[in-house]
Amino acid sequence: MRKDIEFNAEGAVLRGWLYLPDGTPTPVPTVVMAHGFSALKEQYLDDFAKVFEKAGLATLVFDNRNFGASEGEPRQEIDPIQQVRDYRHAITFARTLPEVDRDRIGIWGTSYSGGHVLMVGAIDRRVKCVVSQVPTISGPLASLRRVRPDLVPSVLAAFDKDRETRFLGGAPVMIPVAAEDPAAPCALPGFESWQFFATSRDRAPEWRNEITLRSGEMAREYEPGAWVSRISPTPVLMIVATRDTLTPTDLVLDAFERALAPKKLELLDGGHFVPYVEKFDQASAAARDWFLEHLTSAREREPH
Repeated sequence: MRKDIEFNAEGAVLRGWLYLPDGTPTPVPTVVMAHGFSALKEQYLDDFAKVFEKAGLATLVFDNRNFGASEGEPRQEIDPIQQVRDYRHAITFARTLPEVDRDRIGIWGTSYSGGHVLMVGAIDRRVKCVVSQVPTISGPLASLRRVRPDLVPSVLAAFDKDRETRFLGGAPVMIPVAAEDPAAPCALPGFESWQFFATSRDRAPEWRNEITLRSGEMAREYEPGAWVSRISPTPVLMIVATRDTLTPTDLVLDAFERALAPKKLELLDGGHFVPYVEKFDQASAAARDWFLEHLTSAREREPH
């Protein structure tokens, strides 16, 4: 069963869905989840939530601030630290719901939000279990790989010019999230990015192929991998694509090595976007089983 939800996140109303398993006595263990860089909940998060629901878990799915059904200004701006705080607002809201077991809450994130849940898991002990899928580990290091070294000075100059324009009351500069032309400037370069957003647009007609330039500047400041050693003793599963160029595989594997037990690694053969379609069954099953292991008792996991 799915119902619409909304909650106040100190300055913006965030909206999404609550999935509740049919026929399961409440309150139930619950997963809180949001999408990655610019994506909306309709871009396959409903599929993951249905897998969790079928396993007896409730799932709270919400659109990030400034995107989709959620409020927030400026529209299409991604502030990673604010999104981390909004995960914590979502957890607070979930714990007020009578259907939710307030002491058995897990968090799931993917790509950019995969980095968010690493940080939330390290600082919020209300979280009992973490699943981080193809996560952002280091904004600065990932940016250096996406932008040719000879183009970096012009990128930094564009950030400075945009900042001065906003200071004088001008509108923020907007840039595409993805581009079909591999030579065109955008936030997430490469054919894989374009293909994901182009093919999922039917599912999420409200998705817009633009973000503020400042979103890219803030991404260069974001270092969620610095928190991985502090997640323990909360259990963390990291789902890693073996040929990921957007959230580079080697950076994620290095972060996994720095994380402390209890931890588990799940490898998916392919690039950054394979968890959503091509390797969905593997990715969703690994997350489901991790949540069941750490949010439910052995008796609850027995088949009925």
